[in-house]
Amino acid sequence: MAQSKDLTDDVRLAHLMADDADSLSMSRFKALDLSFSSKPDNTPVTEADTAVEQSIRRTLARTRPRDAIKGEEFDDTGEAPRRWIIDPIDGTKNYLRGVPVWATLIALEVEGRIVASVVSAPALQRRWWASEGGGAFTGRSILNASEMRVSKVESIKDASLSYSDIAEWVDAGNGQGFINLMRDCWRTRAYGDFWSYMLVAEGAVDIACEPDLALWDMAALDIIVREAGGQFTNIQGVDGVKGPGALATNGLLHEAALNYLR
Repeated sequence: MAQSKDLTDDVRLAHLMADDADSLSMSRFKALDLSFSSKPDNTPVTEADTAVEQSIRRTLARTRPRDAIKGEEFDDTGEAPRRWIIDPIDGTKNYLRGVPVWATLIALEVEGRIVASVVSAPALQRRWWASEGGGAFTGRSILNASEMRVSKVESIKDASLSYSDIAEWVDAGNGQGFINLMRDCWRTRAYGDFWSYMLVAEGAVDIACEPDLALWDMAALDIIVREAGGQFTNIQGVDGVKGPGALATNGLLHEAALNYLR
């Protein structure tokens, strides 16, 4: 499918918002006076999380005033066929501890389908993006980019698996299935959070999965994996970002991985 001019403009806008987000988040990364608090679910939120989301919301209010917005840190706004889904800092615990694996996730949903996104990890000096029909790319900017493709690994015994936390699978009641998958894969590493899925899109990892994720955790990752030639479903095998959890693979391994996780 050919990429529309409107979608190209949306991707450019997402890059501009990511530029602003990177400046804000990097200015407070490893700051000795960084302030944070705990949300009702006991997950942390820093001043950088709120500042980044506020920046993105201000830009959207000015440039896309008719669009709805769903973000992690503030209430939903608007009702429209077009909705922006924002995770200001995915990997806040890493951010707090000075670990550079965190990113701003910006996705655009149109009539219930994710059609464009940008994932920006400034501490890693990496960015990934995609649009429906436009392919998936990584690089420092639109003008300095390489197209991504998933791997061609066909067997679980040859596959590399990335995940976030074994305990989450135990808590979800499928610890044994996940452990069996780990044992049968060639290699396992906990790269964690957004990075696991970007590595699938790059072809460096073959399987990434988590049992429990929010919409803003998944939305930006979904289309990047799909446009790179992979498959993104929940852990029951249903396409999309409605949960429960997420499984991303190169496509060739998807059914085999689902058999462990269902």
